[in-house]
Amino acid sequence: MRDPLWVSKVVIIGLILLIPIAGAINGIGWMLATLDLLRAGEEKLPPANFSYLGRGIRLFLVQLLYVLALLVVSVLIYAPAVSVFVQTGRGSSNLAELTIGLLLNLLSFSVATLGSLALTFATPSIVLATDRRGIAGGLRLPDVIRLARGSLANTLIAGLMLIAANFIGSLGLIICGIGVVFTAAYSLAMQAWIIHGFEIGPSATSAA
Repeated sequence: MRDPLWVSKVVIIGLILLIPIAGAINGIGWMLATLDLLRAGEEKLPPANFSYLGRGIRLFLVQLLYVLALLVVSVLIYAPAVSVFVQTGRGSSNLAELTIGLLLNLLSFSVATLGSLALTFATPSIVLATDRRGIAGGLRLPDVIRLARGSLANTLIAGLMLIAANFIGSLGLIICGIGVVFTAAYSLAMQAWIIHGFEIGPSATSAA
């Protein structure tokens, strides 16, 4: 908010975010540009335009691959449960099979929920690894985990703050629908600040 043009910048980026896929990629690039300014000690937002696609594409792909991997694991666990439920509907399954189906269903939901939470807490490490070493660096899971474990307290705090930022990002949709144009972009600026705080913490120092 120390940037006198912050409202107009956030609104413009929010409008660009409405563009499918390209808007999200540009928003990620804008978030990374905001992170660059924070690293330089400038407490302002970068210009709001459509010039951040190149900067955002790598992180977008890395995050997409992590989400797809989590989705595949969840589906592989859930698929047998669906088969059991179909057999139950036909009256050809027994109690033991139904119990296994319910347990697989619960396991699939648990994997998806806990995996999404783990990705949130790993986000600062994924962002920094991708920003430093490209797509390969962001997908090098041992390095991401090592960076996250450099300071578990720092990772925990950043993760909790990202959860709050994501909530704020969706708040505009919950309250007044179109307000998401503002809150979604505002949450990206918050993410840049959170990741910068993680980066200058003890975990970043130990990973350097």
